[in-house]
Amino acid sequence: MANAGKQPDFEKALQQLEALVERMEQGESTLEQSLKDFEQGIALTRQCQQALQAAEQKVSILLQSDAEAPLADFESDAQ
Repeated sequence: MANAGKQPDFEKALQQLEALVERMEQGESTLEQSLKDFEQGIALTRQCQQALQAAEQKVSILLQSDAEAPLADFESDAQ
């Protein structure tokens, strides 16, 4: 699956963003470091937004193409 490789990138970017926010909230960084962190945070936010938009678009396309598909109960192969 082509998107399987992109998911960890999103998760990693989100974890990095959370760590940046936490570090910035502590307020112990220099102004220069805070600006670098902010710049990196903006880049990570954009990366996450793009990944979410791509996923949303894919879900929308899938729903449109299968709008008439009948619903069925899920049956696991692990039974």
